[in-house]
Amino acid sequence: MLRRAGGGAGLLALAGLLRESGLLVPSAHAASANPLTPRAPHFPARAKSVIWLFMNGGPSQVDTWDYKPELIRSHGKEFAGFDRQTGFFADSVGPLMKSPFEWARHGQSGTWVSDLFPHMARHVDKMAFIHSCHTESNNHSPALFMINTGSTRMGSPCVGSWATYGLGSESRNLPSFVVMSDPLDRGLPKGQASNWGAGFLPSVYQGTWLRPKGEPIDNLRPPAGMTDDAQRAQLDLLARLNRQASVASAQDNELSARIESFELAYRMQAAAPEAFDIDREPANVRKLYGLDQDHCRHFAAQCLTARRMVERGVRFVQIYSGGMDNQRSWDGHEDIVGNHRGFARETDQPIAGLLADLEQRGLLDETLVVWGGEFGRLPVSQKGANPGRDHNPHAFTYWLAGGGTRGGTHHGATDELGHKASVDKVSVNDLHATLLHLLGFDHERLTYFHNGRNFRLTDVAGEVVKSVLA
Repeated sequence: MLRRAGGGAGLLALAGLLRESGLLVPSAHAASANPLTPRAPHFPARAKSVIWLFMNGGPSQVDTWDYKPELIRSHGKEFAGFDRQTGFFADSVGPLMKSPFEWARHGQSGTWVSDLFPHMARHVDKMAFIHSCHTESNNHSPALFMINTGSTRMGSPCVGSWATYGLGSESRNLPSFVVMSDPLDRGLPKGQASNWGAGFLPSVYQGTWLRPKGEPIDNLRPPAGMTDDAQRAQLDLLARLNRQASVASAQDNELSARIESFELAYRMQAAAPEAFDIDREPANVRKLYGLDQDHCRHFAAQCLTARRMVERGVRFVQIYSGGMDNQRSWDGHEDIVGNHRGFARETDQPIAGLLADLEQRGLLDETLVVWGGEFGRLPVSQKGANPGRDHNPHAFTYWLAGGGTRGGTHHGATDELGHKASVDKVSVNDLHATLLHLLGFDHERLTYFHNGRNFRLTDVAGEVVKSVLA
């Protein structure tokens, strides 16, 4: 009896170690009991995690990554045949406006980059550019929902939720999907938490928003006077009662998600404070991200936190630069120079530092980094004392780095003025299909049964952009 009991205890310990190392194949029962159990994708994937750097408000493609000499030559001319309803302010349409920034070629790929990004320009050979993106709405909220969920209406699961639904989580002690918003009192993006919601998927797959100031998550530390044994007893009682209810309703995925959320919150009290503590990083790493610079310290801290998250098995991280209001985001209706110069200065070094840090740690090959916003901006000016640019749903640029992409490549093109995607156009569905492919999924097979039919992120469309794949 002692020999068997001792062997059993050893096997329990071994099972725990194998599970922590990702080497234990869960039983079907265990997988169904825990909705975040790691799962294999449809085919071998290069990317294990995603960091999406979201430039909220709509960065101008013709002022960042899409160089247009013809726009320089046409500066000040009327745009013949232009539909004034394309943007959001039809009464403020001005003439064609050249980019006010200086441009130069960088890297072995000879990629054109404006002087907004002196630090990121050093990494263009890691980036795969998609210059021919287009979307369905010229309004922020629907466009944000579209780029995040594949639908212009709120209520659908976002990309991060689909990714964690398909793959589960490699971390038992941290959320599988983390969201960070702009910390400089600029507010959340339009649509707020619907941008990282799970929609009709179980709520365990929704993004965990980290508070920009103070404790990043509510109740991250146990209440005063609460012992670990007492808290464990409370959770065991809750789990027992919930499981009794789940027997009566075996198909209640939401209840299983709630049980797991309680357990995850308990485990996070031990693991999360260490994971969020960027002061543990050596001085050279902190300097690489720009934590020693006042103008970019806030975004640098978020990028460094993102690296610490994926290093610890978090599946999906999304960071928003810019908040709710126009000039408090990349929404440069007025003073495109001041607007874009300010936000680029905040984000340029931290993003470059993130790419360099991931690469030197051997994480870039398995981490997909995504840069972009909800739409682009028009090549005409928006009238004002300091001219800006209005919304443009017909053309914008995204770049991808790491995670199985082919750096230094350029897919698609806009017309000579940067007004519309014209060569090898890429819809939002195509972009989503490509992201899922890099995570190992056939986007047509990653589905969830809801309201009588199977739903998917890409709806009934989507083609993988194969030219950006390594």
